Amino acid sequence: MLKFYVDYFVIVCKSEQKNFIFVRLNVQELQMGKKVLLITLFFILISYGPGANERSGEITDKLATGNIRLTNSNSTGTGFDGCESAVNPFMKRWTIEGASIAVARDGKLVFARGFGFADTAAGIATQPYSKFRIASISKLVTAIAIMKLQENGLLSVEDKVFGPDGILNDSCYCFPRDKRAFNITVAHLLSHEGGWSQRYGDQMFMPHVIADQLDIPLPVGTESIVKFALGKKLHFTPGTGRSYSNLGYSILGLVIERVSGMKYEDYCRKTILEPLGIYDMMLAKNLETEKAPFEVTYYEPKGMPLRPSIYGTGELVPVRYGGNDIEALGAAGSWLATSPDLIRLMLAVDGFNTPNDILTDESIRFMTDVNNKYAPVGWKSSIIDGTWTRTGSFAGTAGMMKRRPDGISWVVLLN
Repeated sequence: MLKFYVDYFVIVCKSEQKNFIFVRLNVQELQMGKKVLLITLFFILISYGPGANERSGEITDKLATGNIRLTNSNSTGTGFDGCESAVNPFMKRWTIEGASIAVARDGKLVFARGFGFADTAAGIATQPYSKFRIASISKLVTAIAIMKLQENGLLSVEDKVFGPDGILNDSCYCFPRDKRAFNITVAHLLSHEGGWSQRYGDQMFMPHVIADQLDIPLPVGTESIVKFALGKKLHFTPGTGRSYSNLGYSILGLVIERVSGMKYEDYCRKTILEPLGIYDMMLAKNLETEKAPFEVTYYEPKGMPLRPSIYGTGELVPVRYGGNDIEALGAAGSWLATSPDLIRLMLAVDGFNTPNDILTDESIRFMTDVNNKYAPVGWKSSIIDGTWTRTGSFAGTAGMMKRRPDGISWVVLLN
């Protein structure tokens, strides 16, 4: 039987408000560990492939590495022999520069390791503390935030979103072209039933069209994108169909801000992430010059076409740096995270008793029970055997996380 033990230690920062709790991986005993871990990694890589893709100023982001962070050295040694032989061929096959993998078993982190390079030019190796854009995995964070607001009595998922009686009752949202928009509820947005499809393109990735039609300068913000969408007819009546919608989850970010009275990022960090001991997650920026501490560099396949800059400069730029407006995505896809932090978040909403979940059983069932009319909520899929999956990808980054019914959970992030 595989036996891993996780030591927790507390680093008390000399601050008036913050105690930072970090996890150090300590392998004390390992029996058959190589075999079990390699089998797990094998199935992770089989499950994962390109086809599977789809601040607060008080927080110290520049923390010293090594003494307070998980590093690759925590998942090396005889118990982990052979991990490279499981992962490296996969990375070579798909021309992947860097990967970060974290695995938990029965509520405890048992493996956290970076492979390849966070930055090839600088020769910086990927580490467990390397931060990646997680794209649509961000939607799980947003869904958790909405459920937390409902548990605290600040909203109901049945609340209307637009119109004079809606949560977003600003005048700019009160005159949609299609009056069916007044019937859109929070639950509709959570379950991609808001009435929008990508029939004419994804509203979150057409900034030049929106700027031209609204006669506004680039870059266009989330609010302008929502106004643009409300100026068009819905593709279907809310609640009568389902179509994956980045727009819907971006609107949920505005809902969270209105109801909580806080910025979306601040609410998520202070209410969900910090209480779990997660301090490295933050919203991403668009440009390479704006990279966060320990954030990886992103790469695209050779020959990828350039795209006009979202800043309206007239330049043609790589999609990964200035060709897509990741900041405007907001609650739909803007988070940066490490693989161990995503494991910690997943363990807090996985429905198992260890560790304790941060949401009620009722909220978790709403998000995952395939027998209700809304699930999966936040997750990409939740199947009847108890396997829950969340994926995310756009140019230069891809990620996948999975909760399995046998108590094993894992995260893979790629650059």
